[in-house]
Amino acid sequence: MFAARSRSAIAVQSVGQLLLPFCATFAVLALMAPALAHDAKPTSAKPQGWSYPFACCANYDCHEVSQTSISERPEGYVIKDTGEVVAYSDRRIKDSPDGEFHWCAHQAGLDAGKTICLFVPPSSY
Repeated sequence: MFAARSRSAIAVQSVGQLLLPFCATFAVLALMAPALAHDAKPTSAKPQGWSYPFACCANYDCHEVSQTSISERPEGYVIKDTGEVVAYSDRRIKDSPDGEFHWCAHQAGLDAGKTICLFVPPSSY
């Protein structure tokens, strides 16, 4: 009976020794993978869609908004849902690759609803 216990302990130890390098390799590869942002939906201007810059979102902070959700005033772009004004010269303003408005805002916490980036149609649209 003692011999059976010894074999089990050895077998468990061997499996553990095999899994440890595998898990370590997986963790290293996951950390080395590039950070990817999520994609904007395809439009007629960009049939393949496009990727939001990682600096603007965390895979859920950005989405397309209707032309009526953003208004232009002398002081800047006004986000109608929040009343926030983003000045025309603000570095958070980005050209929209597909000619549509896209709003990236914090989803939770103290900054919930605050703009991270606002993609606006270039004046040529």
